[in-house]
Amino acid sequence: MTDYKLKNIATGAFFEDTGWLLSDPSSSQPSLIRAEYSKLKLDLLDDSNGFYKFADWLPVKRFLKNSAPPVTYKSEKLAAALHLDNLYITFNGYWPDRGAKMTTCSFKETEAYSVCARLNQENNGVMVVASAGNTARAFAKVCSENHIPLLIVVPEDNLDALWLSEPVGDCVKLISTPAGTDYYDAIDLASKICKSERFFEEGGAKNIARRDGMGTTVLSAATTIGRIPDFYFQAIGSGTGAIAAWEANLRLIGDGRYGNHKMVLIPSQNYPFTPMYDAWKNGSRDLLPTDEDASRELVLQISAKVLSNRRPPYPVKGGLYDALVDCGGDIEIADNGEMERACELFEKTEGIDIHPAAGIALAGMIKSINSGKAGREKILMLNITGGGEKLFKSANKVTYLRPDYIIDNKSDANLIISKAESLF
Repeated sequence: MTDYKLKNIATGAFFEDTGWLLSDPSSSQPSLIRAEYSKLKLDLLDDSNGFYKFADWLPVKRFLKNSAPPVTYKSEKLAAALHLDNLYITFNGYWPDRGAKMTTCSFKETEAYSVCARLNQENNGVMVVASAGNTARAFAKVCSENHIPLLIVVPEDNLDALWLSEPVGDCVKLISTPAGTDYYDAIDLASKICKSERFFEEGGAKNIARRDGMGTTVLSAATTIGRIPDFYFQAIGSGTGAIAAWEANLRLIGDGRYGNHKMVLIPSQNYPFTPMYDAWKNGSRDLLPTDEDASRELVLQISAKVLSNRRPPYPVKGGLYDALVDCGGDIEIADNGEMERACELFEKTEGIDIHPAAGIALAGMIKSINSGKAGREKILMLNITGGGEKLFKSANKVTYLRPDYIIDNKSDANLIISKAESLF
């Protein structure tokens, strides 16, 4: 078990992790909590440990099987096409020639392997994960292979993202919200299911294991490059990955071997669904008021469906707003056409397909470079959060998860719980 304490970001108070804590039990003030590890210097384990090579800075109790770490390399062809001197790509996906072996082809595996390894083995409850697609796929794989009870909740319109190379075990069940609903509706349904004592919420951004799992992308980059990057680019739906990158940066400064600077975070959203961009550009810590039906319509227009969180951890203390202010960051936007061109450019130059969300990140990076926001000579880290799916599917037969139930999140609460409990 990794040695750490928990810290309330709002109050600065430290406390012990007595279990599945997602907030400070002694404080009513909304705030993320953070793991503060006893080991200030990161010692990498052997590559045979997969993702857990970064275990010093992961809140884990055990190592699960079949994990794979992010892989960072210095780009040549894409960098040349964009006239960049020091572009480093952290690839999360399936690309064996580069050593990347995430079989769900998504960096959501970094979340799942960390969160599930935080669980006590004697846990008797059922973890509930709401997802727009990729997260559910990663958790389904990890929980199925390690016999961990799981209920995933995904909008029906996103079911095409729920593919796996092997059928899931009986410990994994799926409920969908109806066609026309979105990720927020899935989150709402999941929270209602968790009113039952049989279930507990995974926690999303509130879960230190999720954020620290995603932070391994920055650990991969810094330990490969030998220093903290100057700029960091990623697409955001909730912004949790960018928060995780910021927190990993702070730990690396504490380590002392990778520099003492804060990399500038420049995450990107898929236009026209841009709630965090809109708030940031208005100088607002709070998300701007929106109409729910209008927001759902905007979600339906974006190609990167995984970037569709209507209630992201942007305003909360320790959230994305604080991260951007602290590092002098900014938010970019890119539309579907810009995303498609970025995906085509990446595949043409680097030789591997990438997910739409990763295309949004690349498109946002290109905009930042062209505007002068990010210097061409600087050390740039591009977090490719998913890729190699075409390659993986060309070599492997996949199977798709189908929902055990389709339930409207506005249904009677007792009916929702009754149907969920009947699955386990």
